[in-house]
Amino acid sequence: MTESARRPTVKEVAQRAGVSPMTVSRTLSGGVNVKADVQRRVWEAVAELGYHRNENARSIRPGQPSGLIGVAITNIANPYYSTFALGVEEEAARGGRRILLGNTSEDVARESDLVADFLGRRVDGLIVVPAGESADHLAHAQNQGVPVVLASRRIEGLEADSVVLADEEGAYRGTTALVDAGHARIGYLGNSLSIFTGARRHAGYVRALAERGIAVDPDLVATGLQTVDQARAGMRALLALEDRPTAVFCANNRNAIGALKEIGAQGGVAEDARAFPALVSFDDFELAELSPVPISVVDHDPQELGRVAARLLLDRLDGHHVDAAARERELPVVLHAEITGGHGR
Repeated sequence: MTESARRPTVKEVAQRAGVSPMTVSRTLSGGVNVKADVQRRVWEAVAELGYHRNENARSIRPGQPSGLIGVAITNIANPYYSTFALGVEEEAARGGRRILLGNTSEDVARESDLVADFLGRRVDGLIVVPAGESADHLAHAQNQGVPVVLASRRIEGLEADSVVLADEEGAYRGTTALVDAGHARIGYLGNSLSIFTGARRHAGYVRALAERGIAVDPDLVATGLQTVDQARAGMRALLALEDRPTAVFCANNRNAIGALKEIGAQGGVAEDARAFPALVSFDDFELAELSPVPISVVDHDPQELGRVAARLLLDRLDGHHVDAAARERELPVVLHAEITGGHGR
């Protein structure tokens, strides 16, 4: 391991702060009987060196792998990510490793803290569904010799292995299917365009309309919808339009569930299905087959996404492709179409 990749030690923090290793340990444990100015010097040294406390120091000998993989996901309440994590765990277990799972709630600061905690627990590698475009904390992990794999999303400028979906192609195919079914006013419910998947799926929607000569109507596009409740509010706004959409593309399953909740609240039952927009959901979701309106799903296997991410990481940890350039994998999606024709409005 190179000097730049070696993790700083308590002894090095002590040398930088001009104190004893015992003083460093006391400071990190709460600062009992350590003067305030000495604590300040210790914490400054910790920040300068990028030191992370080893929570497993008593159980792991120096230089020995922990057998742990840190996995950071954005929404632990979403069954999609629990299935993804199951794929990671399944593949990690085959390699004799265990996972530590954490939730970031699409918050980069929480992701940074979580990664720091993982590093403190001496994980051998990281699998991260990035919450944003910030990469300093992940680059720091790489500099300490901890390989990183990005799942579902990539980060511009970070040289790391990644596995993503055919986001733009899936959104393009789903929107095109709506146009082919006779819909011309097609709404869009999606998350933030600053998110990797949000930008790609919105691009697929726009491309499909453009190729069929349909201009994007800003009134029909709602982005920044991170939760089911926000998506429900977005759908409510679309349904309140005088010339409302006859179909809506939902950029993820939480958006689709929010849309269906609002349709249900407004009396959308099977016999009234044609009074409400047809839907396309990117990602399957629980009980989708019970939708009161026509719905299609841009489908894929989140468990396989987790497996591929784990394989990429295990390759690095097991000594394969150690010095190879960052590898990128893009998994295909399938459109399960059950769309009916336009509503004549």
